[in-house]
Amino acid sequence: MNLKSIIGGVAVGIIAVAQISCKPNNKGGASGSSELAGDAAQKVYVAPGTHDEFYNIVSGGFNGQISIIGLPSGRTLRVIPVFSQSPENGYGFSEETKPMLNTSHGFVPWDDSHHIALSTTNSIHDGRWAFINGNNTPRIARISLKTFRTEEIIELPNSGGNHSSPFITANTEYAVAGTRFSVPPDDKADVPISSFKKNFKGYISFVSIDKNTGRMGIKFQLKTPGVSFDLARAGKGKSADWFFFSTYNTEQANSLLEVNASQKDKDFILAVNWKKAEQYLAQGKGKKEAAKYAHNVYSDKVHSATSTIMTEVMTLDPKECPDMLYFIPCPKSPHGCDVDPTGQYIVGSGKLAAVIPVFSFDKMQKAIAAKTFDGNFDGIPVLKYDAVLHGEVQKPGLGPLHTEFDGKGNAITSFFVSSELVRWNIEKLEVIDRVPTYYSVGHLSIPGGPTAKPWGKYVVAYNKITKDRYLPTGPELAQSAQLYDISGDKMKLLLDFPTTGEPHYAESIPASLIEKNSTKIFKIEENAHPYAAKGEKEAKVVRKGNEVHVYMTAIRSHFTPDNIEGVKMGDVVYFHVTNLEQDWDVPHGFAIRGALNAELLIMPGETQTLKWIPTKVGVTPMYCTDFCSALHQEMQGYVRVSPAGSNVPLTWGTGKNPVAEAEQKVAKK
Repeated sequence: MNLKSIIGGVAVGIIAVAQISCKPNNKGGASGSSELAGDAAQKVYVAPGTHDEFYNIVSGGFNGQISIIGLPSGRTLRVIPVFSQSPENGYGFSEETKPMLNTSHGFVPWDDSHHIALSTTNSIHDGRWAFINGNNTPRIARISLKTFRTEEIIELPNSGGNHSSPFITANTEYAVAGTRFSVPPDDKADVPISSFKKNFKGYISFVSIDKNTGRMGIKFQLKTPGVSFDLARAGKGKSADWFFFSTYNTEQANSLLEVNASQKDKDFILAVNWKKAEQYLAQGKGKKEAAKYAHNVYSDKVHSATSTIMTEVMTLDPKECPDMLYFIPCPKSPHGCDVDPTGQYIVGSGKLAAVIPVFSFDKMQKAIAAKTFDGNFDGIPVLKYDAVLHGEVQKPGLGPLHTEFDGKGNAITSFFVSSELVRWNIEKLEVIDRVPTYYSVGHLSIPGGPTAKPWGKYVVAYNKITKDRYLPTGPELAQSAQLYDISGDKMKLLLDFPTTGEPHYAESIPASLIEKNSTKIFKIEENAHPYAAKGEKEAKVVRKGNEVHVYMTAIRSHFTPDNIEGVKMGDVVYFHVTNLEQDWDVPHGFAIRGALNAELLIMPGETQTLKWIPTKVGVTPMYCTDFCSALHQEMQGYVRVSPAGSNVPLTWGTGKNPVAEAEQKVAKK
């Protein structure tokens, strides 16, 4: 059968499955019930005043954000802006947070975010940080799990697309990112597209993470052959010094990849000995290359971000660093690449394969020692498939994508085409249970599932198609997540719940590891913002040329000052608003009519700045946007804007007439 016939057959199969997707096929193993578990309502019920057992930290896909969802309730608790501006709280609009979205291309207020990675110690979740990728403008972000805020974003040079990212090593030494689109190096980028095989490279970035602060920096990049990296996992235990990446387009095609990058029966999993890479770096094998990328850091001390443009990066060439990289053949067009809790088994998921291959780390080590190679690919040794294979799961389903682990010796894999989750035994390679999803599942998340200590209990399926699961909302329906109980022999559906954006991957972590450390307020005495007013006596308005700086305070239920006069057309006004509250869950908002950006949402003890350029003469209202007290509606004020060149003096106040006071002072003189 020729390739065209194969692809045509797959397409027909996909269409057929889509047409019957409300009744997924359960044949080919022990069948799970497609019905809701009888005790589902009881199992997902979280009584008023009590908390969920797990945080489910979910990528937002094309909205560039992160959702925080409670499990088992499925309730959305927060949406954290990361790569996207948020008019809800002013992220990316306030003067303090604008630098977070700076890149070598300029201000980029959006990205496509796919994969969550939570910090670990000894490959076990520790509750400190979450990391997420920006796929479109290659970036990695770090989010504090104390404040649930984006604290740092670093851009990745030499990367065409940051999909295989930001997977982390066992002790959070590195966040690792492989490029989705191989591209020419940034400093030699103007080459013909047709020269792909010669000039395009697949860079892998190792981003170091400070063990105390979390501060990131690009330690080095590996300059690999021009393939596409899809997903990755770090080793654990005995394999902790290694990293494993799924790859596709080993054909090195540059056009019509759905055909031209599906020619081979097998692509590769790339095994990287990152400890050996560090040794080569220490030996001086690295080379500095010109590169331009932004490194953005937010500080809770000054409540502000800074952006620094970096100009070089350290690279390692595998051709000059032998025994560091090895290819493992993997059928076919692999997507997922996952490592079991013991670190012994590496699971590949070929999207077009009829089996799930499981590789043995011990066998890989023996094959490397014995040089059991099947040639090389662009100078990198290719290990013989049978020499490293633990075995294959036969007829598991159609379109395997992602695998996580339940901590009981089993794996659960998502199947996009046949719309199901399949549980199978890792040692015996036998399917033991399957349950339908609704519909076309992509990623899945088991609490602790990618770590050395899965908590199990639940699995969440993130489905690409919803169809009839929710009330219709026009041509686009809510994205779907489904919660299953995996504590027993059979997986049971408990709950459907909608999500925001297009969720891809998520990681789930016990609430007990996070909630006890949650930040409640920022101490006002520790506020080092240069424009902070730490009490109403420090409130003032200062003119610097055509800039007017308002040192404003907010407290229930008024601003100081709340009347300002003497602003003129042509002025640029900066409202530096400090929330004087020192009580948990009492933010204040700030908005002014005609602002061309957004509002602010200022947490207790914090200072944030809204830039406002008046557009017309007159009196303009300002007010608090976040309900804070019974007199919230009264928390408002006015700014008077006069024509350019007018002689209206700059005056301000709260609870008094600033103009009358100014006139009295003039009269006394």
